[in-house]
Amino acid sequence: MAREPNGPSVALKRPERPNRPDNNQDETARPKGQARPIEERFLLRVDGQIKRSFSSKQTAATAGAKIKKAYPLVVVTVVDTEEHTTETINA
Repeated sequence: MAREPNGPSVALKRPERPNRPDNNQDETARPKGQARPIEERFLLRVDGQIKRSFSSKQTAATAGAKIKKAYPLVVVTVVDTEEHTTETINA
């Protein structure tokens, strides 16, 4: 046998949600970590992972040489995205 309540039935009400902001916000309002980085012509790759991009080959090679000097076992390359060439940095 089913048990019946003694008093009048009480309907439970779901609590209201706080107001949420619209998803159509301006792109500049996104958190800094989620913004897509601007890629320039020359990419600095360390062990196959792109670390930074540079506008000139000389600055990319200088940054790569510093990394290679500090960590001689890693493979450091500079990739030219326009000419599709790759240059390996040696210590």
